[in-house]
Amino acid sequence: MRTPYICGNWKMNKTIAEGVTFIETAKAALAGISDVEIGIGATFTALKSLADAANGTNIKIGGQDCYWEESGAFTGEIAPSMLKDAGCSFVIIGHSERRQFFGETNETVNKKTKAALAQGLQVIVCVGEMLEERENGTTNKVVEDHVKNGLVSLTAEDMKSIVIAYEPVWAIGTGKTATPAQAQEVHAFIRKTLTDMFGAAVADGVRIQYGGSVKPDNVKELMSQPDVDGALVGGAALKPDSFEALVKFKS
Repeated sequence: MRTPYICGNWKMNKTIAEGVTFIETAKAALAGISDVEIGIGATFTALKSLADAANGTNIKIGGQDCYWEESGAFTGEIAPSMLKDAGCSFVIIGHSERRQFFGETNETVNKKTKAALAQGLQVIVCVGEMLEERENGTTNKVVEDHVKNGLVSLTAEDMKSIVIAYEPVWAIGTGKTATPAQAQEVHAFIRKTLTDMFGAAVADGVRIQYGGSVKPDNVKELMSQPDVDGALVGGAALKPDSFEALVKFKS
């Protein structure tokens, strides 16, 4: 049985004070929830303060990216060990915005994932197609490429710390959402790809989140699909009441 995982991705939003206020409100509202995993991916500058605020609660704090080296002359980069030092337990890697605007590739996703795993971090690996790729009928080809080459040479043991986030890029921040059937179709394809790579037992244990204009009014239907195990949420995770509604999708 896969535990649902609702994770907010704040992107480039919230000061330290704003983030701490959110956590203080959310941890009270979400106290006692143990059947849904809860995460917040925040900006580097806020991570330590948020981790301190969330300490001892059911809310995990994570980074939105990392580098694949542990130290060195890499101005502006953050090592996985630095995320751990700040109190993070996970990191988001390969988000479509990183691919689109900052040159992220399957190769760099793979290197960052391995480096993060080596530090004991859970990794949310993002995959997904652009609008023209969906319209051209190449969704599965693109997603398979992201999954296979992003996870190349990982082990079955590594996969215990991997979450896949399927994000159709055309649905991110646009208000458009893949229908539950569309999401399920791609999630099932991802699980089949994982089965081909690691075997059914491993694939059945990997959680696959959906990301793309998830809101309180559509999360329940999305989560009702057999291969949708959670959500990676942008805009709707920026307000405590909205995030609470997402986490409490079962009620």
